[in-house]
Amino acid sequence: MEHIVIIGAGQAGAALAAGLRGGGHEGPITLIGAEPEPPYQRPPLSKAYLLGEMARERLYLRPAQFYEDQGIALMTGRRVEKIDPTARTLCAEGETIAWDQLALATGASPIRLPESVTAGLGGIHYVRTLADIDAMAPEFAAGRRVLIVGGGYIGLEAAAVAAKKGLEVTLVEQAERILSRVAAPATADYFRALHERHGVRILEGTGLEQLSGTERVHEARLSGGETLAVDFVIAGIGVRPDTALAEAAGIAIENGICTDALGRTSAPGVWAAGDCASFPYRGSRTRLESVPNAIDQAEAVAANMLGAGKPYEARPWFWSDQYDVKLQIAGLNTGYERTITRPGEKAGSQSVWYWRGMELLAVDAMNDPRAYMIAKRLIEAGRSPDPEAVADPATDLMGLLRA
Repeated sequence: MEHIVIIGAGQAGAALAAGLRGGGHEGPITLIGAEPEPPYQRPPLSKAYLLGEMARERLYLRPAQFYEDQGIALMTGRRVEKIDPTARTLCAEGETIAWDQLALATGASPIRLPESVTAGLGGIHYVRTLADIDAMAPEFAAGRRVLIVGGGYIGLEAAAVAAKKGLEVTLVEQAERILSRVAAPATADYFRALHERHGVRILEGTGLEQLSGTERVHEARLSGGETLAVDFVIAGIGVRPDTALAEAAGIAIENGICTDALGRTSAPGVWAAGDCASFPYRGSRTRLESVPNAIDQAEAVAANMLGAGKPYEARPWFWSDQYDVKLQIAGLNTGYERTITRPGEKAGSQSVWYWRGMELLAVDAMNDPRAYMIAKRLIEAGRSPDPEAVADPATDLMGLLRA
């Protein structure tokens, strides 16, 4: 019987393994993860877990017994150094493992600040793994000073946690505004005001030039010439897909591991899913960094590994929790030409709708779950309401679904 090996024991890897067994694969399945932990949720790490509101055990996607019961060999704390698509083998810390089909769910890694800036100092943290969060958690004591580098969602979420725990928070964003790569100015304005109300100092158009200290960071010099005293630093400047194994094996790379609509890579018998994989989407190639995509794509790839032959149809959606605001995003706003901001039914709620021409692309809904669900249904159905109707506060959004 076929031996299927999955490299990467994150959300996508765990979903792949469960999907293969649930889909009827009776042969051996091996799930290999570099971290010592079994597969766990990442989103709560920088929020509920860091705040101390979620126990470690609740992070785990499945109890340990699940893998044993399902006949899934879970190998944690094992780093794969090489894959050989021709011989259909891989090397994991000196052990050679043969496979019949291979799935790459290697995820993504945070972009690190240059060594010339960090000077090898301690007290500089990144937000990705359980170990990352465990390392930074002791830093979060009221009254301490933290510098957050990066005004994307990771940086803003870290700022929210720090502010809630009573820290003095400064956030710097090198671009002209926060969320410049992922959201419209209206959404950025909403979250800037939210953070400033909670005492976060946001400096836009400002970069980090140099960190200094003895063994730990104590001072930060910014691009405008200002010098800040800091107790620690969190960098949230983006991630890169983990493609090194695939690239070394000669597998095609294009904004991640390049796959077709079924999840196949350029190497026979090798598939990819999750944050590491790029795939065809609405006439172009995209890569989605989200839990919903990791799960949905992994389940689709698992089915195709078993012969389903069904193209993956992405339905992008994302979320972010900051203070008492839940942001829900449906669709992808890439290439948008105009936006409309619509107030929600509750105080402080609103939604930002994105159009390209007359096509509805996406929505950002802040504490406005009704607008989010309606827009999501419209986008997934390929339907685009009249922008002027959405802009009119008198329009019943539910009626757009019936139109």
